[in-house]
Amino acid sequence: MTQADDPQEAFSGVKPVEARHQLDQAALTRWLEQNVEGFAGPLTINQFKGGQSNPTYQLVTPTRKYVLRKKPGGKLLPSAHAVDREYRVIAALHPTGFPVARPYALCTDEGVVGAMFYVMEMVEGRILWNGMLPDCSKPERRAIYENKIATLAKLHNTNHEAIGLGDYGKPGNYFARQIDRWSKQYRLSETDKIAEMDRLIEWLPQTIPPGERTSIVHGDYRLDNMVLHATEPRVLAVLDWELSTLGDPLGDFTYYLMSWAMPHDGRSGLGGVDVAALGIPTLDEVVSLYCAQTGRDGIASLDWYFAYNAFRLACILQGIAGRVRDGTAASAHAQQMILRIGPLSQVAYSYAQRAGLT
Repeated sequence: MTQADDPQEAFSGVKPVEARHQLDQAALTRWLEQNVEGFAGPLTINQFKGGQSNPTYQLVTPTRKYVLRKKPGGKLLPSAHAVDREYRVIAALHPTGFPVARPYALCTDEGVVGAMFYVMEMVEGRILWNGMLPDCSKPERRAIYENKIATLAKLHNTNHEAIGLGDYGKPGNYFARQIDRWSKQYRLSETDKIAEMDRLIEWLPQTIPPGERTSIVHGDYRLDNMVLHATEPRVLAVLDWELSTLGDPLGDFTYYLMSWAMPHDGRSGLGGVDVAALGIPTLDEVVSLYCAQTGRDGIASLDWYFAYNAFRLACILQGIAGRVRDGTAASAHAQQMILRIGPLSQVAYSYAQRAGLT
């Protein structure tokens, strides 16, 4: 793998703000002074290399760093890039002790920087991309994965009604609504006809497993969406809540489990890797750990859930392809993401066949 292909190198850290993502620094400074407790300039603005969906900025002052997340400009898909929802769930979870960044303020006035945005603390620590954790010891790998599983279980065990999120999503029929939502967004963004996706759009809603529960779901829970402590194997902050809602926690958990099914490519995928030799829990161990912490006896129909998650991810990447077509994609790496749509649709289809699709 060359340095250019290394996700850790490509996506970590900051860069100068791209010309198309420039902010009105004077207007932003005035807003920060009025709305963010303790803010004091002068202000320097950088752009994070990652964050292809919502442009994400590092705000640096002499005494503190912040993170600003905003909607992209231009034509957007319905319900996408809801940074106000991100802010709401972070603000509800932070007082409970769940690991999220401290939220400071939400700006719904598009006149300040051209789009809705929010500001939160910048949590210092490690953001890792390679699921094999090559720079960690064997015991540390195990501890990191166990802490990630425990963190997700803690989210799913959180009483969403008690923290004011009872109306954060519609209760019930989660997978039916998700399949319908992503199918519609896929169609709106469609750039090429993919026969497997057409068949999955028809088959998935007819075969949803029974036994639904409702909890807060993150929607994109994976290694590089969390900040780990600099030296300890624990999660300090879960990031990127754009896809969060109320829904079936198995949607969240089985999406996370996909890392054990997807081929290793330098990112979170562990398929084909001897995880036990590295100290990383096996897929069966991950399921056992999660079930023990969430009061389950086990999880049936994993092949269906894997088909659903690969399908959903293909739809998300198709949305990026649509934004590239429309000129609103926020990442230079978007074209690389688009190349994964076809292979993901085939992965989804193969799992669907294992789950009974004929």
